[in-house]
Amino acid sequence: MDTSIKLGSGVMPRQFMVNNSCSTTASLHFYFKNNGKIKRVRGQFGYEKLNSHVMIRGCSRVYAFGGTSELYNRRKVYGNWESLSCKCQGAQNVSGAIVESGNGKLVDGVANDLALQNFDNNNQWFESEKRDSSSSDESAAASEMSDSLQEFGINSVEDEAWNLLRASIVYYCNNPIGTIAANDPSAANMLNYDQIFIRDFIPSGIAFLLKGEFDIVRNFILHTLQLQSWERTMDCYSPGQGLMPASFKVRTVPLDGDESATEEVLEPDFGEAAIGRVAPVDSGLWWIILLRAYGKCSGDLSVQERVDVQTGIKMILKLCLADGFDMFPTLLVTDGSCMIDRRMGIHGHPLEIQALFFSALLSAREMLVPEEASADLLRALNNRLVALSFHIREYYWIDLKKLNEIYRYTTEEYSYDAENKFNIYPDQIPPWLVEWMPSKGGYFIGNLQPAHMDFRFFSLGNLWSVVSSLATTDQSNAILDLFEAKWEDLVANMPLKIAYPALEGEEWRIITGCDPKNT
Repeated sequence: MDTSIKLGSGVMPRQFMVNNSCSTTASLHFYFKNNGKIKRVRGQFGYEKLNSHVMIRGCSRVYAFGGTSELYNRRKVYGNWESLSCKCQGAQNVSGAIVESGNGKLVDGVANDLALQNFDNNNQWFESEKRDSSSSDESAAASEMSDSLQEFGINSVEDEAWNLLRASIVYYCNNPIGTIAANDPSAANMLNYDQIFIRDFIPSGIAFLLKGEFDIVRNFILHTLQLQSWERTMDCYSPGQGLMPASFKVRTVPLDGDESATEEVLEPDFGEAAIGRVAPVDSGLWWIILLRAYGKCSGDLSVQERVDVQTGIKMILKLCLADGFDMFPTLLVTDGSCMIDRRMGIHGHPLEIQALFFSALLSAREMLVPEEASADLLRALNNRLVALSFHIREYYWIDLKKLNEIYRYTTEEYSYDAENKFNIYPDQIPPWLVEWMPSKGGYFIGNLQPAHMDFRFFSLGNLWSVVSSLATTDQSNAILDLFEAKWEDLVANMPLKIAYPALEGEEWRIITGCDPKNT
């Protein structure tokens, strides 16, 4: 059987896959073991070139080094060996490979012996390669390989992430229902991190949706909806109807009347057991957003059209749109009621909550079934959307032009057409902001209240404003321009900072209450 690999045209035949071929692109590093010798073939090449170097017959194994830390930190690319089954999907994930020729017994075109033969010989060869390579060559090889992986769409870090994510899945009655907040086997005291948090599941849920795995998201949406109507109290007081829990846990309890049998139950936490006893304002907003994302990705609109789901949406909206004392269209919340769930000085009208509120209102408007009973709710929803978007775009926005306007503000204005509506004193502008603000770019401030502007940059609120179109097109471009200009401050060696700048010294002590989690 002709089992050569043709990479120049992007074809890999099925000795890897018996008869069919799988589609890839070219430009990759392969190491072929043939007659006891390992040859390196790299880059763009055609069938003839590969055929002249090595003809792979009776292929029984592919070896690959997975470059999780080596590649992406541009360290030595000679590392971790792992065996890959010779299937199309596996071949797509090869980052650097050795194909061992021989007459190994194949089952469906795949070697049935998955042990790593001649591993020591391979290791010795790589050790020799390492000794012969200069550090500059190693760096160049890592760079080339990293480029090749990106061109191929291969990402061993992503594979590792998926394995970790799947290991965190929680099952209820043998069905996946969500992912736990933290899965650290070395943690002595998990507190409530072994529970499924609504806000924490959102990125997991979006990942599952993009992967086409809809069941876990559907189960999560429907089971959390069942928990919404539970009545919880703290010191004889109950929160408003429609509140979604912050988290919930699957517990196994003895079945009533039968000590030998057990059943699984869901135990929610609405904040009455949480550290700080803070009710989650963002849970219901995230739930509506995920429900809309599920319908868009899966095409299954039957879930959002269910009577119980429609009722759940209305309960959340009524809770958020309820009349109060506030003069502003923004939601008034306490510290710790969102993703920043510890004291961080965001009480009032934090940007993150307003961006989620706007996005949830848009999503709910798309999903609510038109009926006479919902007319008043839809009218209130539309009015709030207009007022909220204007308020955030007009009063939360800061750039060099706006900064200069604030410096010229007149204070203590009493009139209906006052320019300084919130009585902001220019002296409260922090010194770091003047030096930090780029000439091109801008962002939404973290909070706005009477006589108070929180000039800190909060990543989630600003990025979600872009995603949800709360920000105008010009403002969205300016936010991304700011990220580009201040990359070292906002990203640097971390995935992304939650807030900038960090609190230090006495300011940290006063604002966080000396909370060591916010050090």
